[in-house]
Amino acid sequence: MGSAELVAAVRRRDSDAVRELLDGGEDPNARDPADGVPLLCVAVAAYDEPVAEELIRAGADPLRSTGGAPGGDPGLPGGDSALTRAVDGGCSWMAARLLPELVRLDADARAGLLARARYWAGADLETELRRRTGAAGPVERGTVRVDSWSSRHERHSLGGQTLWDGHLGVLTVLEERFRIRTSFDELLARALTRPDRDHNVWSDSVVLLATRRDEETWAAAEALSGHPDRLCRLFAADVLRCLVIGFAGPVPSPAAVVDKPAPEVYLPWALEERDPEVLALVLSGLSEEGDSDGNGEIVESVGLAYAGHPDPRVRLEVPDTLRPEAAGVRVPREKLDVLYALARDPDSRVRERAAHRLAHCSAEAPGVTEVLAALLDDELRDTRVHAAYGLARRDDPRCVAAERALRPLDVDGWPDSALVRAMWRYEENHPEVSEPE
Repeated sequence: MGSAELVAAVRRRDSDAVRELLDGGEDPNARDPADGVPLLCVAVAAYDEPVAEELIRAGADPLRSTGGAPGGDPGLPGGDSALTRAVDGGCSWMAARLLPELVRLDADARAGLLARARYWAGADLETELRRRTGAAGPVERGTVRVDSWSSRHERHSLGGQTLWDGHLGVLTVLEERFRIRTSFDELLARALTRPDRDHNVWSDSVVLLATRRDEETWAAAEALSGHPDRLCRLFAADVLRCLVIGFAGPVPSPAAVVDKPAPEVYLPWALEERDPEVLALVLSGLSEEGDSDGNGEIVESVGLAYAGHPDPRVRLEVPDTLRPEAAGVRVPREKLDVLYALARDPDSRVRERAAHRLAHCSAEAPGVTEVLAALLDDELRDTRVHAAYGLARRDDPRCVAAERALRPLDVDGWPDSALVRAMWRYEENHPEVSEPE
């Protein structure tokens, strides 16, 4: 059994304490004295990725049997271990963290995990919870948001057990890790069961397709751009944007890789799309390539045309469609007026995006310091950081009080690090404002 200190640290989800204890020689495969399961299972049941990662880093075995302890379901394929419990739990990133190298999984083990994932992908979670717990009360439901993964799940809890609704995403991740090529249509169908870009099932399908970068994937996504169902168009826009950005994944053969410029894919679509959420993604993808193949002016004209769009999701993408001017060149009045208007937008996210664009503008922009100064009291901290950075770059003394009001600054994080560097340069030029050491 694990020491009382390690067990307590895992239970209270204290990853720093867990790391310190493991580095001090504690056994990562220790068991919880309450029910005899490995501590890794405790972390899995709590969906506690940081603690699970610390245990795995120190050598915890995700394949170690629970010893028939209650809480698992040994009747399903794959036995009962921390890994199978992660598959049962319905969280793809937890299952992915616990997957060992393929050399440790023989064909039977892989087949068992896939069968288990497919079982859960088709299961009714309330029914399963009642079967596993024997409890008869109402199932508690809630939404779980994971900021580090920018994702969400729906949580179902009963009788002390919790399941998340990401089992189709778990299946997607297992297939990818086991080199099984799931068809585009199947991944689309899975995403449409959770029609929300923030849901992990949707994003698991999108990210997997974005790693392929082959002609088949490009063609399948482009073919959906005119689909009558807005969700199909949304999925296509999401996949195409991620293909343009590029995601790390299994390295395809050079002959299979197809890189297509965003304007070729997006320009006609951007002019015709009427759904705001889809249009915002199309504009985002369009801005990723910007001036490629000399299409910068066309991309910019499309962005400017949507500057007054009634939906803030669309206006949010406008600043990134605008080409930066070189230092010493005056920003065209039309573009400047649009950026200034977006910096005063009623939506805080739009103001933040405009502030970032203006703060990093090296060209001549009459009135820009006043616009930035007006953002120093904005509700979003990042907007205030951008504004202070822009003032420091333009040698405006108002940056001094603004920077001090923002402290403490994260010297290694974005966007604080840019402001820190800008203030160093400002203080070199104005030593009278430097604080004593």
